[in-house]
Order: sequence, then C-alpha cells, then structure tokens
Amino acid sequence: MNLRALAAQALAPLLLHRGSLNASLPAALALCEPRDRPLLQQLCYGTLRYEPRLSRIADRLLKKPFRERDADVRALLLIGLYQLDQSRVAPHAAISETVAATEALGKDWARGLINAVLRNFQRQRDDLLASLADDDSFRFNHPGWMIEKLRHNWPDDWQQILAANDEPAPMTLRVNLGRVSREEYRSQLAAAGIDAVPGSLSPASLYLAEPCDVSQLPGFADGLVSVQDEAAQLAAELLQPHRGERVLDACAAPGGKLCHLLELEPGLAAVDAVEVDAGRAERIRENLARIGVGCNLHIGDAAEQDWWDGQTYDRILLDAPCSASGVIRRHPDIKYLRRNEDLKTLAELQLRILQNCWSMLRPGGRLLYATCSIFPQENERVLTRFLKATPSASEVVLEVPWGQSRPVGRQLFPQQGGQDGFYYAFLQKDSDKP
Repeated sequence: MNLRALAAQALAPLLLHRGSLNASLPAALALCEPRDRPLLQQLCYGTLRYEPRLSRIADRLLKKPFRERDADVRALLLIGLYQLDQSRVAPHAAISETVAATEALGKDWARGLINAVLRNFQRQRDDLLASLADDDSFRFNHPGWMIEKLRHNWPDDWQQILAANDEPAPMTLRVNLGRVSREEYRSQLAAAGIDAVPGSLSPASLYLAEPCDVSQLPGFADGLVSVQDEAAQLAAELLQPHRGERVLDACAAPGGKLCHLLELEPGLAAVDAVEVDAGRAERIRENLARIGVGCNLHIGDAAEQDWWDGQTYDRILLDAPCSASGVIRRHPDIKYLRRNEDLKTLAELQLRILQNCWSMLRPGGRLLYATCSIFPQENERVLTRFLKATPSASEVVLEVPWGQSRPVGRQLFPQQGGQDGFYYAFLQKDSDKP
C-alpha cells in the first residue's frame, strides 16, 4: 500500500480525537515493508510534531474544511505539507506520492485538491509564511491554550519549554548499577561502536550520541541496561527504599521506575505494583522478566483498595496519571489530543489517588509524588490542596541541585539534549497526627 496512505490512516483517528499514535501506528507498520518503516514513522511523528503550524498553513490554503468522514484526506494533506515544509523529501516526490495516495485511500475525488493545495504552497510559501508570522500557534507550533498557560505559569521559561518540545528527544539509558558500573558499561558501548556520555542528574544515566535499536545494546536482553529518561530515573533515587521494607508502586506501567527500585534494593520485604490497564500491565511483566526481578503485580485502580491486602507500606511511589506535557517531544500527539479542560479532570483524579495511597502508608512512612507534567495545576497545586486537608502529611524538602523549587516539590523542564519535563514532591506521614 502507498506509504503516505498508511500514514494518513494512522493519523486520521487522532484528528477526530480518538486513540493515540501508540495505538494506531503499529497496525500501519505491520502493513509496511521493513525498509520503509523508518520513513513511515518519520511521516507520522513529524506531521504530528508540526501539526499546529501545518494546520494554520492548510486553513489558509483551503476554501472550506473537510468533513469528518474525510479525516484521512486532511491527514494526507498535512503529511504533504510536512514533507514540503520540514522534511528533506524532494518536493516533486513529496507531491506525486501524496497525490497518488488518494487512490489508495479510495478518495479519487481529492486528487486534484491535494495536488492544487500542495503546489499553491510551493508557489506562495514565502508570502504565506510571512502572513502567519504573528499567529502564536504558527510561530510557536503549539495549540493556543497551551502557549497561554505556559506563558502565564512560567513567564521566564515558556519559550524554552516550547522550543524543547519540538526537538527530538535523546535516547537515554539506565545502567543496572547492581550488576555493572556506569563507566564499565560505557566501555562496553564503546567496544560496540556506540558513543555515550554520562548524565548529570542520575548516577545510572548515559546519553547516546545517536539512537540505536535496543538489540545493539550490550546486555540489554539480560537486563544489564534499560532505556529510560534521566528525569524518570530520579524516582528510585529519591524514594530510597531500605532492605526489609514494604513498597508500593501505584500506576506502575510500563515498569521502568519499578525495575529501577528493585535493581537498587533487591532486599525489600515486599513490592506491590498496581496498574489499571491490563494491556499496559503486560509491559510491566516483560520488563520484570528481562531484568530478572519480580514483584506482586495487581490489575487494579490505584484510587480504590479492592486489590490491597490491608498491610501498610513503608514507601509509596505515586507516578500519577497526567497530561504528559513534559514528554511532548516523545509523544507529539499530546499537542493535538490534550485540551485545557483536561487538566481539571486530571487534577481531581490525582488528588483521589493520592488520598487513597496515603491511607495505605504506615505512620512514619514516605510517599513520592511524581508526574511527567509541567503544569502546576497537576503538581504543586494538587500537593498544596492535599497538605492543607491532611494534618498527618508534611513535606520532605528535596535538597537536590536540579529543577526549580516550588511551593511544594521541585519542577524540571524538558531540555534540548537533556531530560524530560518532570515534577517530584516527597511527603512524610507523621505518626502523631490523625
């Protein structure tokens, strides 16, 4: 099947706010020749990365919007514009292949339309781009609500955040320090012809100079190393579980932080992991098996207690469900799928899960709250509400050299060539308060 048509079919549900690229792309890749899969991924990820900019261009060139049933044609047009505006695909090939994809989609009527719009963009490019220069969504390549919220929340940092969101994320490794030192593993990478440099935040982190398939990483299949962003690696370091303790990882999928905890302290008395999505829980099982560690895995809701045996925990990691606004560069469909009103719904869910987990923490125990969000509504404001309503809770101030200190916790922003955006807050349950 035409490669652009496959890409359009993968993107069409997202333009209707259904599903995600992680859900739709695998089926398209399965229909694609192995040699063409990198280009298919580039077309999908690139088009979504630049969707705000491309949609502004398309709206200027179209006389009327597409009908809902023709979301695949709109996706195809955006793919064509992406190739002409941002990729190295030769313009004549980009246009001809994109136009040809209309037949593969069964939308022959769109052939002339796609051809005319793409050629008009070629002819009018300079004037068209100049006319959009004052449009914030075009200029900063993000939805307007997100730009305004970041500008309001982070007046000194918002432009840097937006720029980092549009840069491809680096491939970062977490070395299993229980089995090999970071420098020893770096030497193994060098012997395999893979260049890497140590991260500055996590003692287990290595940044690859160029991404590679995990099959090329020495010892990956045996759990010697994992792929994990450096900011995410801080969770296990901050929680610091001790031998003989009971630990809960709430909202545990895909299991990276859980595996890191088990790598750092194999002598824990018990480790429970909870995940509401059975499909994502399978990823946890796969990661545990590869690392060679185990835990009690529950398919359940962290906001409920029907999976819990009633024994309290010494340490709890709550990596709360969030907008994922700190990892947009890895999941560019977040720009299109998220809405401003989602933040209130997510904040209420986060508070419910936090309150539920708190009731399972023993007096004197500690809970680490984490999100991959950069919106205060999901982070410090949730924690502020919780602390005001919970006399037994107090903050353990994080004395660390990274991130920005907030009224509660610390905030990391996505960095070009560095870590993702992340938030952490550490709480202790005081034994002498209800």
